[in-house]
Amino acid sequence: MNPFQFQTVPNIIAGLGSIQELKNILTQHNYHKALIVTDAGMIQHQLHQPILDILQEIDLAHIIYSDIQADPPEHIVLEAVDFAKQEKIDVILGFGGGSSMDVAKIIALLAHPEQQQQLSEIYGINQAKAPRLPLILIPTTAGTGSEVTPISIVTTGATTKMGVVSPILYADVAILDATFTQGLPAHITAATGIDAMVHAIEAYTSNIKKNFYADMLAKNALKLLNHNLAKVLKNGADLEARQNMLVGSMLAGQAFANAPVGAVHALAYPLGGHFHLSHGHTNALVLVEVLKFNAPKAKQHYAELMQLLDPRSTGCTDGLCDLFIDHMQNHLDQSGLTLKLKDLNVPEAKLAQLAKDAMLQTRLLQNNPREMTEQDALQIYQAIYA
Repeated sequence: MNPFQFQTVPNIIAGLGSIQELKNILTQHNYHKALIVTDAGMIQHQLHQPILDILQEIDLAHIIYSDIQADPPEHIVLEAVDFAKQEKIDVILGFGGGSSMDVAKIIALLAHPEQQQQLSEIYGINQAKAPRLPLILIPTTAGTGSEVTPISIVTTGATTKMGVVSPILYADVAILDATFTQGLPAHITAATGIDAMVHAIEAYTSNIKKNFYADMLAKNALKLLNHNLAKVLKNGADLEARQNMLVGSMLAGQAFANAPVGAVHALAYPLGGHFHLSHGHTNALVLVEVLKFNAPKAKQHYAELMQLLDPRSTGCTDGLCDLFIDHMQNHLDQSGLTLKLKDLNVPEAKLAQLAKDAMLQTRLLQNNPREMTEQDALQIYQAIYA
């Protein structure tokens, strides 16, 4: 067994109705004012009301920052940090999808009254340092796993993203309550579910930090996600399946936080940056072609995952690998997502630029089981064009 290091959120609370535990968590400390970090959709649909009820019940002063956007740009992050500083916040509640939770992490760090670092100084790996404010994350989608990762992704330019990656960004508490995922549109459920599956697959095949512990999490995540995604797409009111998806997403998040993702994410980011497609959707677009590209180096791992998902599957390694790729293609076909770039109004003339931009994702590409060139990336984009 290879040596490894494993870190995660110290307190994870999962179950239908588990948001009620927030009351006990908050009353254990002498907090003065909480900040809820979320987006306008959460407020519009009153999804945050159970949190407000708890804060009012325990008489904790609170305020909401709801200007979070998908793929949050730097100026939104900086505005949110300034807002928290002005309001003298001393505990952060990140509530929503990956973008809300990612911004909540950075607010918790940079809004601490003794924090000297600036946002521009913390991009990259292990640049962000203590102190930070207490941080509680509550996901409303089963996809990003951000509630258990030490990663925050920020849009840094018109088409570029950068990551802040540091153990200091691990939340103090993650609360997984699938009642908050009720009513999600099917396309969001599908995209976030595929995103979580990608996390599990890429963690299991991670080139540098693949390890026994992350493998265990990735496999259990993939089993849960594989078994429950079709259920929630067929019946969005199936709360048991939604809770299983949420736990599967969390397990996948723990896995890739310790055995990082690779080329699927590297090729997905430019698509999101240039064309403002959701992160889960862009992962879905490139997934199968990246699996095919990786197969010469990762076929043993893909074969193992196929036997995990269907113990009745038999055959040689190559055959099981092909079955796994076909199995993931079937998930994509059933997702209802648009899977061709041409149908998403991506100009064919942009493919070369996408490939060039993907090569800038060195933090991710180093984790891919097979080395990828710019020409390889271009061929993958071309394969999913039409």
